[in-house]
Amino acid sequence: MLELDIPMSNMAQIKVIGVGGGGNNAVDRMIEDGLDGVEFISINTDGQALSKSKSATKIQIGEKLTKGLGAGGNPEIGQRSVDETQDDIAQALRGSDMVFITAGMGGGTGTGAAPRIASISKELGILTVGVVTKPFNFEGKKRMGNAEKGIAELKKNVDTLVIIPNQRLLSIIDKKTTLTEAFRKADEILLQGVQGIADLISKPGVINLDFADVRTIMANRGIAHMGIGRASGENKAEVAAKMAIQSPLLETTIEGAKHILINFSGDMNLGLMETEEAAELIREAIDPEAEIIFGTTLNEELNDEVVVTVIATGLEDEAHTEAPARRSFAETIAARGERAERAEREEEHAAETEEASEEPAQEDARPAARRFADLDYDYESEIKIPDFLTRKKF
Repeated sequence: MLELDIPMSNMAQIKVIGVGGGGNNAVDRMIEDGLDGVEFISINTDGQALSKSKSATKIQIGEKLTKGLGAGGNPEIGQRSVDETQDDIAQALRGSDMVFITAGMGGGTGTGAAPRIASISKELGILTVGVVTKPFNFEGKKRMGNAEKGIAELKKNVDTLVIIPNQRLLSIIDKKTTLTEAFRKADEILLQGVQGIADLISKPGVINLDFADVRTIMANRGIAHMGIGRASGENKAEVAAKMAIQSPLLETTIEGAKHILINFSGDMNLGLMETEEAAELIREAIDPEAEIIFGTTLNEELNDEVVVTVIATGLEDEAHTEAPARRSFAETIAARGERAERAEREEEHAAETEEASEEPAQEDARPAARRFADLDYDYESEIKIPDFLTRKKF
């Protein structure tokens, strides 16, 4: 039998970079969880904290500027610190096909340095993804303001950005949950997302995908939704898919996504029908014309479990532009009704105040009103409620 021996040098090289204290902690937890197929790099201004990192590659930035004592919560110091060591950072990134940059936004090093590091990565032609957290509300307005500015700057320098508000951790934990356990839940989004992509392009599957497929979905796409679901037992694929598209720790949903990558990971017993039903559930939630890249990977260690990874891009925030929030179905109907009523009132008012000397002005106003009032909308046929909205809530 012919066997193809594919050298590791031909595999896509993925690196995860933790920037600042929060980013370093996230990387350490991923290493502890045994994430394989990727290389880890920790970057910090705090020399003492960096020395404790579990990463094989450590880069201390701003040593002259900060004396190795950290950025003191000042993002400007974090940004300037990169300039001292940008050649070292570039050297560490060279050869990468994909880089994940993770940081806790709001402090000094992560907030200031992450955008600069992302810029270096992009300049090298590397697919660059940011996965960052926002502070808890109790951390104050100043820290939140720093985080918002840092996120805006980071978004300019990455292909895709995933934002995890720490405040949402409070909705999925109980009073007995420790801080370490809570932050690990946030880190799972990054861990599972990275692992899902690494598995998708490196492990065998019934439907194989490659790194070019990943780049197609994630290159220059702006804000993204990255969800992971894991389930076992009856209807496990559908349950896992629901978990992936809900992803309660994120601000985003997959509704209306124009580009989506779906990966199912399971053992040899993963059924075609259950996979199709779960994939259909996801498809119904996205744009009807969306580009879908679908893959499956085999992992016998999962036994009866199935893991669904969903990466959705082309959301309202596509191409780094601020767009209005997507209306719900009910809001769309209400808005159309309001426009029609307003146009009708304007038409009645124009008729009451009509004067011979103002004939041209009235003629100009009436067609504008009739554009809405005279249209006979059949709302039931004009807007079809997606099937997934009529299903029972999950």
